[in-house]
Order: sequence, then structure tokens, then C-alpha cells
Amino acid sequence: MSQTSQRTPALKSYIERTIGFMAAYVGLNIAAILGIFDQLSQPMAIALAMVISTGIAGQIWATLALMRDSDEYVRSLFAKRFIIAAGLAMAIFSGWGFCESYADAPHIPGFMIYPLFSPVCAFVKTTYA
Repeated sequence: MSQTSQRTPALKSYIERTIGFMAAYVGLNIAAILGIFDQLSQPMAIALAMVISTGIAGQIWATLALMRDSDEYVRSLFAKRFIIAAGLAMAIFSGWGFCESYADAPHIPGFMIYPLFSPVCAFVKTTYA
């Protein structure tokens, strides 16, 4: 039985937390894309942006809680994946930022680093861990 097929209490909690935080994140973004929040004042728009970002913060917390609640082996695997993925995502995003500054590459909003981090984390998970 592989590590990912074993449903420990820590893994179950992680999955539930991730689904909850990402459902809220996706739902609020869909509502924003559909224009539901278009008539907000500047302070309310800033508050909405901060509320939407709590989904990302919550999912990061869920990952850290998974590491905290797991045994030493699983904790070390996830920590390694998290650190490598974060470093690669920051390096890629920084490189693109330099392309924007020096090579007139199209702008990518800063919030896109997290959607970049997730697949990088999955790649690290299957390749290096």
C-alpha cells in the first residue's frame, strides 16, 4: 500500500481543509469574474481581495498542519516538497518579472504565484521526494 493511499487522520483533515478553503477561494473568484462585486467601493474591494486571499493562506495552513500532525518521515517528505516547490515557484516568477522589466514580456499578476506553486509542488512530489 503506497503512502498516498493510506488515509491517516492527518491526511483526512488535510483533504477536508483543502476542499473547504479552495471551494471558498474558487467560489469567490467565480463571483468576482461574473461581476457580482463590480460596484464595490475601494475599501470594500480591498477587503474582498483580502478575504479571497484567505483561501490561499488557509490551504497553506492546512499543509503545515498536515506536516505537524504526521510522523517524522511524512513530515520530512512534505517539508522537502514544500521548500523545493516554493523556491522553484519564486525563482520562475522572479525570472518572469525580469522578462517583464527587460524584455517587454506581458505582465502576470502577482497572485498567480500560488497557482504556479501548486503544480510545481506536485511535480516535486512525484520527481524528487
